[in-house]
Amino acid sequence: MFTLFKPKKTLVTNFPPNYMDLHSHILPTVDDGAKSFEESLVLLKRLESYGIRKLVLTPHIMEGVWENSNTFLEQRFYELQAYLKKEQFNSITLRLAAEYMLDSNFSTLLKEQQLLTIKDNYILVELSYLSAPVNLYQLLFEIQLAGYKPILAHPERYSFFHQNFKEYHKLKEVGCLFQLNLLSLSDYYGKDVHTISKKLLKANLINFTGMDVHHIKHLNYLEKINNPSIVKLIQPILANNVQFAQEN
Repeated sequence: MFTLFKPKKTLVTNFPPNYMDLHSHILPTVDDGAKSFEESLVLLKRLESYGIRKLVLTPHIMEGVWENSNTFLEQRFYELQAYLKKEQFNSITLRLAAEYMLDSNFSTLLKEQQLLTIKDNYILVELSYLSAPVNLYQLLFEIQLAGYKPILAHPERYSFFHQNFKEYHKLKEVGCLFQLNLLSLSDYYGKDVHTISKKLLKANLINFTGMDVHHIKHLNYLEKINNPSIVKLIQPILANNVQFAQEN
């Protein structure tokens, strides 16, 4: 039986060529992301089906929870690459970086080691969901003084900023870039996060996007995003990821 109704285009059918995802937890057994090399491969194959060809692995580095060292992460990254080669999977170019919690130990890391960057001197940072550090602006200053450029992961998820939207503008003014989680375009994290996400996009405050994928449930939910106005709203930011990946 023929139908005149066309299926809606979903978000995952709209990734532009050469899109690079900046935020993922697919490196196995290092944080709350993939639990095995096999799970990593399942996730990567699903991303491949979306047309993703470039992916940055950003495991957590967090004091007292995931105190991952560069050496440990680099070794696990080497092991993942070896596993993928054995499985003859080479469709996605992977890069190792990290998602740094701006906690009491971060200043020490900043002073004592070379940080794992998204690209060039860009680093991905995050805040506690409970509250921003009291020295947030001092930390952002130290990051830039050390020669790095901070990209704040999922700013829309920090509820303590929701009623003080001017704080987002203030963060941008001091040189902090913003990475929106694509799942925030649904109600996955709640309606408040969804509302703030659209507000940030409409205010032109978002620089990049990321899937922040931890497990297959995230991708299953991501595939349900098919609101045409949402898909249209996010297109320019998806393009930013492409341009960022191509810049020298």
